[in-house]
Amino acid sequence: MDVKEESEELSEVKEESEELSEVKEEREELSEVKEESEEPSEVEEEREEPSEVKEEGEELSEVKEESEELSEVEEESEELSEKTRAKNSFTCTQCGKSFTTKQSLEIHMRVHTGEKPFSCDQCGKSFSQLSSLHVHMRIHTGEKSFSCDQCGKSFSQLSSLHVHMMIHTGEKPFTCDQCGKRFSCKQYLKEHMRIHTGEKPFTCDQCGKTFLRSSGLKTHLTVHTKEKPHSCSVCGKSFSQLPSLLRHEKTHTGKTFITANDLKQHQRIHTGEKPYKCSHCDKRFKHLTGLITHERIHTGEKPFNQSEHLRSHEMNHTGEKPYKCSHCDKRFKHLRGLITHERIHTGEKPYKCSHCDKRFSRSSSLRSHKCSHCDKRFKHLTGLITHERIHTGEKPYKCSHCDKRFSQLSHLRSHERIHSREKPHTCGQCGKRFSFKSHLKQHMNIHAGEKPHHRMHR
Repeated sequence: MDVKEESEELSEVKEESEELSEVKEEREELSEVKEESEEPSEVEEEREEPSEVKEEGEELSEVKEESEELSEVEEESEELSEKTRAKNSFTCTQCGKSFTTKQSLEIHMRVHTGEKPFSCDQCGKSFSQLSSLHVHMRIHTGEKSFSCDQCGKSFSQLSSLHVHMMIHTGEKPFTCDQCGKRFSCKQYLKEHMRIHTGEKPFTCDQCGKTFLRSSGLKTHLTVHTKEKPHSCSVCGKSFSQLPSLLRHEKTHTGKTFITANDLKQHQRIHTGEKPYKCSHCDKRFKHLTGLITHERIHTGEKPFNQSEHLRSHEMNHTGEKPYKCSHCDKRFKHLRGLITHERIHTGEKPYKCSHCDKRFSRSSSLRSHKCSHCDKRFKHLTGLITHERIHTGEKPYKCSHCDKRFSQLSHLRSHERIHSREKPHTCGQCGKRFSFKSHLKQHMNIHAGEKPHHRMHR
């Protein structure tokens, strides 16, 4: 049946429905008459004439006949309405879901059949809906129509912008019912729940190893395929995994980063960019965490007002340990503790020294590694990196006012006070100010009665 015929039938149903409404009104009026006629008081008390009683009886018979006719009309109308609804309702035979149009049903059926008729001509990926293909194509075109009004970051999808905005608002509407941790996106919560359930839905078809995330499986498959998609831009050497490339690139460039976002944040040290501005004052920050911490000064917010932070703190008192090792019965308060512990069972050592082949299960063990140029050891990685610049001559921190460069950020900041004439060190005795702490220290000898060079000539 085409659309025109369906439209005509609907018009007929509408007209019959209007007629039915009129009949219902007449029926109500007749019912009132019937009720009045059923009252015996007036007839008995006034003892009406036999002719009048006979007339009322005839009227009652007419009311009864009209009532029966009305019931038949209502039944016919209901049957017709049901037939019309059936004609204009399309039901899925797989799950029973109903749709108003045949086209909507056909699109829905692709969920069950797995049909994906719309393919990307760039990478071959297929989609069940044309709208999904259009969104996907933005990856290839680089189109990012949705921009954040807080930090200027752009996105190809509106949903991605909504999730991103929660970083600025601090909103995390999705809560884990096992440990209380909150998430800004439902998908993040779904992935997190696998930690508690132990579910690993992504299985390698080569060796049977399972993974929490599809990205983990994708990385693992390069072991079997021998594929090395990550190439060094300096020497051309290829690697199967991105972390391996990043470790390698450090031999050429010095400091490396796991993600492009980490590199972008690091570069703000050199550029001086501060994209995060306080909404209460004009102070700006390089990192979002710095802004969030600063704004607590204005709002009076306490660090434990986020439920996951409070819950984590309360575990110190309750002794609760929600994370259990899948290999033994040991339990942990924090996920990072569980991940580090399980490496004892798996033998995984993800931290590799960039100067030798030694590997470590903990980053702290790597950080305590020795200098590759001398035998000096360091507790923290930052100390080792700073020290190695003595050997390499690297000076990554450049003054924004002149061409002078420095190996340490603190040295750059001290130097820039020469240009800015900033004097943060104040004498508590006379109020005189100095650019450098060493100058203040020398000045304090005047108040102490000690000549600055007295000890040198002693």
